[in-house]
Amino acid sequence: MNSQIATYINQFDKDVQDRLRQVNSIIRKLIPDAEDCIKYGIPTFVLNGRNIVHYAGYKNHVGFYPTPSVITHFKDEFERNNFKWSKGSVQFPNNQPLPIDLIKSMIVKRMS
Repeated sequence: MNSQIATYINQFDKDVQDRLRQVNSIIRKLIPDAEDCIKYGIPTFVLNGRNIVHYAGYKNHVGFYPTPSVITHFKDEFERNNFKWSKGSVQFPNNQPLPIDLIKSMIVKRMS
């Protein structure tokens, strides 16, 4: 994790920091060659000059931004789990466990 992302994560309460580190770790394991940086003010993974996925911390949720096509693909699962979502993002409430398998599936879909 680069220092910019560490600084970004450290601005949050410990529980949000832990969730953001977990998301970062999942992405890093699935896309080991990607560069992590800050774009649009939030952590971003870039591969071959292309933004792959962004994520962000908030007081009440973690935002995940894997592109609109990935969001559309998983919208039924978001609705089943009562996750708020929009064209290019989904929110994972901080009062619920992170949906690790769903996050992994979205990253795999994004890379396909």
